[in-house]
Amino acid sequence: MTTGQQFDLRLEQITKVYPGVVALKDVSLTIRAGEVIGLIGENGAGKSTLMKILGGILAPTAGGITIDGKHHDRLTVSESQSAGIAFVHQELNVLENLDVAANVFLGREKTRGRLKLVDTRAMHEAVLPLLVRVGARFKPQTPVATLSLAEQQLLEIAKALSADARLVIMDEPTSSLTLSETNTLLKVIADLKAQGIAVVFVSHRLAEIEACADRVVVLRDGRTVGHLSREEVNHDAMIRLMIGRDLKSLYTPPGIALGDAVLSIRNVKTTANPASTASFDVRRGEILGVAGLIGAGRTELAQAIFGVGGKLSGEVHIGGIPLEARTPAEAIAAGLYLVPEDRKRSGLILDFEIVENITMANLFAFAKWGMVSRSRQMEVAEEHRGRLAIKTPDVRRVAQEMSGGNQQKVVLAKWLSMAPRVVIFDEPTRGIDVGAKSEIYTLMRALADNGVGVMMISSDMEEVIGVSDRIVVMRDGAIAGELRRRDFSEHNILTLAVGKVLEEA
Repeated sequence: MTTGQQFDLRLEQITKVYPGVVALKDVSLTIRAGEVIGLIGENGAGKSTLMKILGGILAPTAGGITIDGKHHDRLTVSESQSAGIAFVHQELNVLENLDVAANVFLGREKTRGRLKLVDTRAMHEAVLPLLVRVGARFKPQTPVATLSLAEQQLLEIAKALSADARLVIMDEPTSSLTLSETNTLLKVIADLKAQGIAVVFVSHRLAEIEACADRVVVLRDGRTVGHLSREEVNHDAMIRLMIGRDLKSLYTPPGIALGDAVLSIRNVKTTANPASTASFDVRRGEILGVAGLIGAGRTELAQAIFGVGGKLSGEVHIGGIPLEARTPAEAIAAGLYLVPEDRKRSGLILDFEIVENITMANLFAFAKWGMVSRSRQMEVAEEHRGRLAIKTPDVRRVAQEMSGGNQQKVVLAKWLSMAPRVVIFDEPTRGIDVGAKSEIYTLMRALADNGVGVMMISSDMEEVIGVSDRIVVMRDGAIAGELRRRDFSEHNILTLAVGKVLEEA
């Protein structure tokens, strides 16, 4: 296999049919050396299915794949890898009990001597330039268990670059990255392009597509609904093709007058940042955005409030009543709910059905004489499937089979099926398309307008500026500053996030 200019891949009228569901219908796509293709569409549009067929994980029901003039009815995983196709997955695929270098070369370990012993030193030396290339600050010998989600995402990118790739498929690679890390990735993509390596960039962050794509392919309901050349690529054109309509502005002002504090945090100190404390309020009727760089302590603070652990000191009040949640069960009993950053690890039981995931946190509400009513569970699950537009033919399907965006909707449905007083959203739209994002923003506003305290942690600058009524910026576990809407800007948020003082307007 050679890297560089010799590459021509054609997906020809690819169709994939599951029982009762047509996932793809007559999708064709050409990929050539040295071009960046933006692949966009709502959750459930068929993007992941198409990429799994290209990776050899799934076989198409009809159609074929031609690589460098050779036709295949389907690809196996080994054939896909031999053709130079590498993946950077949205959902992380790392082994936390190994170090960075061992993850990069997993299954391809460098060895030495007659006994073929693993050459750890050689792997560390080979991985170091890859980490420099993606702008990572961790080392080849760093244990993966100590890496943040963003750092693990950079590891995945380095792993893909370690293979002699001719095509790199990036599925939501920036979903856990900061603005500076995203800019580094875009430079990596430009570097790959300059080397003649093709890139398929799958993302719901349309500004990134606009920044790097040579052309854009749009899927909707399993079909190709449009192509945009470089000159045609812009935010509005992509949205119109994706969802068939224009979207309103992100921001919707409060529908009620702002009231007293629903959630009060006073001098809360966490194990992640024992030298700092955080204090702020979430008022009735507002959406409070919590911004900051990766490692600022936002997620750790949310977990400490929710009773997951890590709270050293400080006070939490719900509606003026003290809450000392030592476990999530105590927080839930008080009406405080957390939509976690990592939905697969902390928000869902993937092997359970959708209906079970939606109702599991409140089973007593569905039980009588110690027996859970299946019919009542189904009724509530169906109600929320319609309310949140969860794309599934049956709520009895297991959560593992759903797209990432629909899995996130199931996590939201779990809490909305109860009676929340405060909901903390940690990266609520990570890996979710713009249409579903708009629905979740509408839902968040409806919650706030109904008097529920809404606290939103987000690394998406467009999101935190476009959705919040007020923003607090965290740095090293403390509140670095607060912004009213008239002062919202990326510059002001980043200024506070790096510890600088804002200039007076």
